[in-house]
Amino acid sequence: MLNILVLDDEKVFRDEITEFLENDNFKVFSAEKPSEAFSILEINEIDVMILDLRLPEMDGIQVLQKVRQAWPDIEVIMITGHGDMDAVIQAMRNGAVEFFPKPFRLLDMKAAIQRTKRFINLNHRLKEIKQSYNFLSKELRENVGYEIIGNSNAIRQVVDLMSRVAKADSTSVLITGESGTGKELVARGIHFLSNRNSAYFHAVNCSAIPDTLFESEFFGHKKGSFTGATEDKEGWFEIAHGGTLFLDEVVEIQPNMQSKLLRVLEERKIRRIGAANDIPVDVRIIAATNQNIKKFLEEGKLRNDLYFRLNSFEINIPPLRERREDIPELLNYYVKILSTKLNRKVKGFEASLIRRLQSYDFPGNVRELRNMVERAIILSDNETLTIKDFAFMGISDMEELFLPEPELEIFDLDEIEKRVILKALERSGYKKTEAAQLLNITRQALDRRLEKYDIDV
Repeated sequence: MLNILVLDDEKVFRDEITEFLENDNFKVFSAEKPSEAFSILEINEIDVMILDLRLPEMDGIQVLQKVRQAWPDIEVIMITGHGDMDAVIQAMRNGAVEFFPKPFRLLDMKAAIQRTKRFINLNHRLKEIKQSYNFLSKELRENVGYEIIGNSNAIRQVVDLMSRVAKADSTSVLITGESGTGKELVARGIHFLSNRNSAYFHAVNCSAIPDTLFESEFFGHKKGSFTGATEDKEGWFEIAHGGTLFLDEVVEIQPNMQSKLLRVLEERKIRRIGAANDIPVDVRIIAATNQNIKKFLEEGKLRNDLYFRLNSFEINIPPLRERREDIPELLNYYVKILSTKLNRKVKGFEASLIRRLQSYDFPGNVRELRNMVERAIILSDNETLTIKDFAFMGISDMEELFLPEPELEIFDLDEIEKRVILKALERSGYKKTEAAQLLNITRQALDRRLEKYDIDV
């Protein structure tokens, strides 16, 4: 149920809108003057405030400013019986989400509140994800040794999926993403968050296993079963019994071995080479790859039945270039931990460095950023990292965007802005969201400039 506060000095209006909203199952509070409204706000959790512009004690704009400062989560809808365009502009600049001139249809007000309700519900959900993310990240740091850094919606979604699938601790998980995005960290996090966390997590690099050793490594062998088998050996399924087996680059397993792996996953038992009896195993499989799975399936390099067995639940980790807003936090984190590790006195970085790094695509993703920071700390002679410490990167796209063009002799600001926008679009492959990130403006601001300069994308 949404809690709504109506602040208006006209009793007839207050009574009318209160009755209308209560009939739609909203909980409504009403106040005649600002002091009464502030008292209500102090003791009640209000979601939406309907605020009149002309009031005793202070005007509605002053009330709006105080509400936005003291209760920033409240959405404010302004109303007025006086047509004043300057007041409308001022209200919107101060954070009002809607503005209605009196008289207005109550159904229009209801529609506005419903729009606001959806927005509030979304914000509440994002807050829940953020709180869950902060908690899980702390738990991962304390128990796995690393944490997932970032506050972007993309990375919060990854953490949310980790938390959900961890509870289904028999479900196979397939983690996809480019090299360096942190697939093993996500796998370890799922294991820790599951009921299997007291058992073993065993990571296997499938691309490093030759065919001749596949069965011995995965299923084990008996002493004397082949030349060199000088003692009994447990396979990885036995080692990870009760826990998690992480198969990194699972698509690299040769097709003739994939059928043997599939049989174990279906039957949940293995047989050591040279043994007469099967051994039951209870293992959760988490697989990962940075390859194009569709291509492997089409070329017959990955069995469809094995793929569907492994992919009960998929988590895709976005590349760093798709969550550039996480770079400042990642940079701060790596400066802190690596300066301690390297015993250097680097304490921070200059602000211009963030823009430089955010303009770079990071083909090696988070791993590449970490290595860059480590190298910069080693090279730096100061307590603050600067662009000079990252000279090995070469010139960045962002820096090129703002280089002056020699043929532009007249300093026309509009022309300069238009050229910068066109360069950003070119650098981003004419993707408006990425271009806006390069320019450090919102997508909406970019759209307005595209319309202003008649640029068609």
